[in-house]
Amino acid sequence: MPLPFAGAGKAARDPVHHPLFARCYARLSVAAETRMGMAGVRDRLLAGLSGRVLEVGAGNGLNFAHYPGAVAEVVAIEPERVLRQLAVEAAVRAGMPVDVVPGAAEALPVKSEGFDAVVLSLVLCSVRDVPRALGEVRRVLRPGGQVRFFEHGRGGGRAMRLTQRVLDRTVWPPLSGGCHVGRDPVAALRDAGFELGPYRRLLMPEKGPVLPASYCVLGTAWRAPAPVRP
Repeated sequence: MPLPFAGAGKAARDPVHHPLFARCYARLSVAAETRMGMAGVRDRLLAGLSGRVLEVGAGNGLNFAHYPGAVAEVVAIEPERVLRQLAVEAAVRAGMPVDVVPGAAEALPVKSEGFDAVVLSLVLCSVRDVPRALGEVRRVLRPGGQVRFFEHGRGGGRAMRLTQRVLDRTVWPPLSGGCHVGRDPVAALRDAGFELGPYRRLLMPEKGPVLPASYCVLGTAWRAPAPVRP
């Protein structure tokens, strides 16, 4: 079945280019699967999904092995070339059709209302324009479709939040591929018009030092169903 790509066939530049960070992230993320319990988080993030799924910011494709069998197809958007190539390799090993394509969260290269669910996994911290990216997520979801999210962001007491703000304004984004540690993903989803479902806050790692990037949230949100016409 052909993919619902908008503007297919056009050559596009990579919207994100952080090759050094991408290589470091790929190594650290693989280690975190067992050492930080990320594999279990991915299972909880994706449990119960079905139909057609869009994953925004797929990274090196570590989610692919955790999608349940009821998922018919995954379209995975990844803007960074090094990570995208690793995601392509992970897609080959996946137990379902996974198509990895370039693109930015602020301009998703897919048609409107084409997906039953959108997965956001450690991506809102690094997009350039969060409201625009979430507007795109709303556009591509069918009415009643769901967002599964696992994000890190603002947390801790006054001293930690001050530290997060200082890091975001200085060294953290340049050193971490555009990542920010002080954003509020739950508030961003609410402001974008999504209906928030259950979510829980957790620390990563659960045992160990609490760092500025340790404050995470795992949950579900929905695009409101279309109104019923009389």
